[in-house]
Amino acid sequence: MDQELIAEEIEWIRYLQTEADNGATFVLRTPEMVIAPFNAPLTEYPVIADAYGLGRNSKILYRQLTHTVPINGIPYLIKIRRTQEQKVAMERNVTRIMLLVFAGLFAATLLLTWLISKSVWKPFRLSLKKIREAELQKMEAVHFEETNIVEFNELNASLNIMTDKIYSDFVSMREFTENAAHEMQTPLAIAQSKMELLLQDSNLNDQQVQAIMDTGTALSRLSKLNQSLLLLAKIENNQYETNDLISFIDVTQKYLKLFDEVIKDKQIQVVSDFLKDWQVRLHPLLADSLISNLLGNAVKYNYKGGRISIEINECRFAISNSSELPGIEEKQLFKRFNKARNGGNSSNGLGLAIVKKICDTHNLSVTYTSQNNTHNFLIQTK
Repeated sequence: MDQELIAEEIEWIRYLQTEADNGATFVLRTPEMVIAPFNAPLTEYPVIADAYGLGRNSKILYRQLTHTVPINGIPYLIKIRRTQEQKVAMERNVTRIMLLVFAGLFAATLLLTWLISKSVWKPFRLSLKKIREAELQKMEAVHFEETNIVEFNELNASLNIMTDKIYSDFVSMREFTENAAHEMQTPLAIAQSKMELLLQDSNLNDQQVQAIMDTGTALSRLSKLNQSLLLLAKIENNQYETNDLISFIDVTQKYLKLFDEVIKDKQIQVVSDFLKDWQVRLHPLLADSLISNLLGNAVKYNYKGGRISIEINECRFAISNSSELPGIEEKQLFKRFNKARNGGNSSNGLGLAIVKKICDTHNLSVTYTSQNNTHNFLIQTK
């Protein structure tokens, strides 16, 4: 704007010079310009500064040039002012437009980056999803496809090799476990039968009979341990089909009858509250194992004259028993080979581990609480 003021002043000085040569005196007074003879000292250079004028409702900012110049020996005051409102408005509009343009470019950049990133990382996220959803028993069906990105192709190829190796090792381990468990049953059964035959020998003294009985007891425990480990392996490998609905009331009543003599011997009071039957899609053998382990523990670790409470409704199975044993620590609760303190040596410590594994593989949850010498187990749908 200053250059415009100076250029305009030069034009007016030329015009004044022409008028003065013709013998005329020029006078012009407007709100934006004053040109007139003026009795004041001459100024060598024009002075340009901001000035304010009165508008209708507010002050108006001007850019003003003031210069006193000689025209044919007569000093003329030249005062030119230009409002800055248009400049300010133009600057404001330009600023807004630039901000909008930059904002649009920024948003477009973000959107484009997101779309490119989504497209580029899509194969990786698909592979990550497969890894998270992979199950050991179904690892054979997991396959990572080829992509258009070399690095992800190398990653997927390595993952395919890894999953094949994992599944191969898993099958080998499963076959070994099953074969070992089956093969162990035969010599164990033979050893037990031999112990029974030895007990029939009338020439044995009391010490020899006790040693044979202790050996038979150890062999019986080893056989039960072997059967429990085999059961766990089969559950983990999903070898039990669950096509039938099992009644929890029927299974519970069956095992209450089986444990009836022990319950009467320990004078345990059994309170059953079967509000409504709960039917779960579960293999009969697993249902038997689930109930027998919980009810067996409730009887085994109870004291004489104790109490067992069983509640069944349409969505849960709850069992609680009195006991002199302290509550089980949470981190030890379903741990394999964890034996109850002061619970004797007859347990192999796999009962609750089997209960937990059955629940986990059939979308059931099992929770445990202990309060006032009462142990409570609750099984319900997740």
